Formats: sequence, structure tokens, C-alpha cells
Amino acid sequence: MSDIEALKKAVPPFQIFDLIPQYAEQGFIDPERIDLLKWAGVYPQRPQEDGFLMMRVRVPAAEFSSATMREVANIAEEYGRGFLDVTDRQAFQFHWLTIQDIPRIFERLEPLGLHPKGACGDTVRAVIASPLAGLDAREIIDVRPLAHAMEGTLTGNPDFQDLPRKFKMSITAVPELEGIHMINDIGFLAHRVNGEVGFDVWVGGGLGAVAHLSKRLGVFIRPEEVVEVGQAITAAYRDHGYRQNRKKSRLKFLIKDLGVEKFREIVENDYLGRKLQDGPAAPVARFGGNDVLGVNPQADGLNYVVVATTVGRIDPTKARVLADLADRYGKGVLRTTAFQNMVIPHVATEAVEALSAELAAINLAPKATIRGTTIACTGNQFCRLALTETKARTAALVDHLEPLTLAMDVPFTINLTGCSNACTRYQVADLGFMGANKTDKDGTVHEVYNVHLAGSIGQAQRTGTKLKGAVPAEQLNAYAEAVLTDFQANKHAGESFVEYADRVGADQFTPDAVLGGREAVTA
Repeated sequence: MSDIEALKKAVPPFQIFDLIPQYAEQGFIDPERIDLLKWAGVYPQRPQEDGFLMMRVRVPAAEFSSATMREVANIAEEYGRGFLDVTDRQAFQFHWLTIQDIPRIFERLEPLGLHPKGACGDTVRAVIASPLAGLDAREIIDVRPLAHAMEGTLTGNPDFQDLPRKFKMSITAVPELEGIHMINDIGFLAHRVNGEVGFDVWVGGGLGAVAHLSKRLGVFIRPEEVVEVGQAITAAYRDHGYRQNRKKSRLKFLIKDLGVEKFREIVENDYLGRKLQDGPAAPVARFGGNDVLGVNPQADGLNYVVVATTVGRIDPTKARVLADLADRYGKGVLRTTAFQNMVIPHVATEAVEALSAELAAINLAPKATIRGTTIACTGNQFCRLALTETKARTAALVDHLEPLTLAMDVPFTINLTGCSNACTRYQVADLGFMGANKTDKDGTVHEVYNVHLAGSIGQAQRTGTKLKGAVPAEQLNAYAEAVLTDFQANKHAGESFVEYADRVGADQFTPDAVLGGREAVTA
């Protein structure tokens, strides 16, 4: 039994909420129980010996009020040195907190409807909900009630506080656009079969050092069955998932060994007590895994405006301006997306130009460019596991590349992460960069990036090809620019990068080929 498994057996993980006030009062965290802070959304920040903490906060159904946005900004400013991130699970993240701050932050979050419970740890993480729910005319069903019901049933439920590892869900309903179900432990994707609305269910997705895209359970379930089926699958994983080796404890490994048919049989026989209806696959999204960027029409004649934050980082002043703009031009609500962006819905067509101008004044103008399709993890600025810097480097990369992408006729995704844990999905991007270190003979350590090419959770449904060699951090801009320039110069009209890479072959994109052998290294 691993140390964390032993700890979970000795102390029910959600008991950490009873311990935090004690730790705050004494200004000291029991080192033997510090890992339990994850169940409260809290991690030690790098360097751990300094005692600062980072916190993730769940945003149920990815929707919140302008007043909530202002209070989140205030918390970041008062306790977190002005650092505020939007994560790729639609959550908010604070930094530079102390244990003495945590109870006060909990108190301020509670009336907002936001909470950190289960934002981390071996439990059910934030349930991704389509940021277009109730807005886009292509939507099959508004999934927000289901997302709230799933959160209400599974979040903080003592029955699911001790899972073998983290457990992620998504509920989406615009199959022409979305592909996030491919990389979650459970993905519910709405579609119609013979005119009836229901959900295609996918299981066993997850990236990390060993990436698996999810597999269809082969069923068609009605909306009223979603929460029950989600609960049953989670319980089956809790009871049958592997616990000896944490590197092989995610649901994807159980699905790989059992097969999806056997897993479905276990869920039906042992947890539901009935057979599920067989069903066909939902339509495949060609560019699944990208946000819908810019200004888009709603079904009711209004518009939703997607604000590209630039790698998820937004300072409190801009956050408060966004809240004011949502009040003035929308209906006082905002949303977060699974690609570190934000949405202002319910904007009248005649107000779009004025809103866009005000957003431009704070460098948040709606753009359908690489700024909205590039994400980056926390990196070694704060994360103890990251090997490389990510946020500032990727923001500089976006600034460098954006002028080259203004006229592109297809989206292009760049996902950059500071280690192999895939917190920002490097295996399923057009260009996926995974941070690593290279040590010279004299002991000098250099930051480098391995390249994963042409992955897709849309039409291709595959992880990217890992290329030979690595790109030195200082050559990241040059490498990405060369790849983009080649693609734009030689692609066919409407051809995606996945299609282009398949046509010309991956070898021409190795760091050695692109950088001429002078700067590429072996990681």
C-alpha cells in the first residue's frame, strides 16, 4: 500500500475540512497529513519550504455572476498577490496563500456558490460542462441542470472520497464542436437517435505519462439516467480500480485490462441492476477540443463573446472590468471554458462593437486566433512537479505567433505543459510541448521541450506522434514559427494541421529538421 493509500485509510480525506481551522490557528500543517489538503483544493506551492499554498476552486456548470467575478478578483488581490488563473477544468486558481488565509477564503467563497471541495485529490474532480450550454443553436440539450445535479450528487460525497486516483467527468451537448469527452474518465456527449435526445457515454480517457483516449460504452442513455449512470461508473471504479501502483490506478488502466464490454457488464449487473440501452456513436467533431472563439450567435438572437485570456492568467483589475462589462452589455453572468478562456453571453448584436472596443482597451478583445487555442499549465513558477517555466514563456510565444495566424482558415492548437503529467493535454494538440530537463556533462541543466505532433480529440481521435529530439526553451518561438509558416505556405484550403501532417509526414517536423540541427538536442 502506498503512503497516500495508507493515509486515506487512517483519516477519511474530507476530514481535512475539520483540521484546517486547527492548522490555521496554530500556523502549522501536520506534515504527515499535508497531502489531505488536496481534497480541499489546496497544494503546497513551490518551493514547499516557504510554506505558501495554491488553491483551486470549482465553478459548478462553469457559470457565475459578475458579483462573483468581483469577489474572486478581490480574494486574489487580498490574499494571492494578484495572481488569478482560469484552469483547463473551468476552475479558478489562487497562489501565494498561507494556511491562516484558508478558512477566511472558504467563508468568502461559500455564499458565491463556489467551493474547493474535491477540486484536487483522489475523488471526483470538477465536472466539465459545455460553456455553450443554453446558448448555441446547435446544442442538443442544456446540460447545466445535469452538471449541477452531478456535482450535487458526487462532490463531497463520503462514498467517493477515497477513489484509487483522481476522477474526471464531462457533460457536453454540441457534438459538432466538442471533443473533451475523449480525455475524461467519463464523458457524456448528447446527441439524437431517431429524434430522441440522449447521451453517448465514453469511459477510460486520461492523459499523463501514459495517454489513453476514452472508449464508447456502447449505450444510449436518457437525460434522467445521466447522474445515476455516472454514480454507478464511479462506484465501479472505486471498488475495482487498482491501488497498488498509483502510476497505474486511473480508470483507463482498468478499462484496458478488462475491456469496455466487461466493464459495462460490471456496471450494469453490480451497480445499476439493469441493462442499458445499446446505442450508436454521436457525430464526430472535426475540430473537437477547440473553443468556439470570437463573437457567436445564440439561439435567442443575442450573442456570446469569447474572451481569450492568454494562457488563463488574468489580473484582478481586468477581472473586475469583465464583470462590469457583463453587467453593462450582457445579463451579469460569465462563464469559464475548458481552454482557459472566458465567455460573456447575452450580448445584443448592436452592442457587440462597443463591447469589443472596451475589451480591446484591456487587451482582451475577442479574437479567433491562436491566442484562444493555446493553453499552458502552472509550470515551475509554482508547481512542485514542473520541470520548466510555462505561463510567461507561452504568453510570449502567443505574442510572437499571433500576427502569423490572423488569416488562417482553420484553428491551430498549441498545448504546453511543464512535465509529463499532461495538465494541459500536450498529447492532443497540433503542437504539444512537454517540458523536460537536459543536463550537460558539466552539470548545467537546460529547459527543453519534447514535441508531440498532430494529436486530436476531434475527427482524428488520436494522441500525437512523439518526435525525436527536443526543442531548447530559447528556441521555442523559432521552432513553432517555422512549423506554422510551413503549414500556411503549403496547406490546401480548409486542410487541418492533422490532415497536413499526415500528408507530408512527421519527419519534416522533428526539431533537428526544423532547426537545422544546430539547436535541437536530445532530452
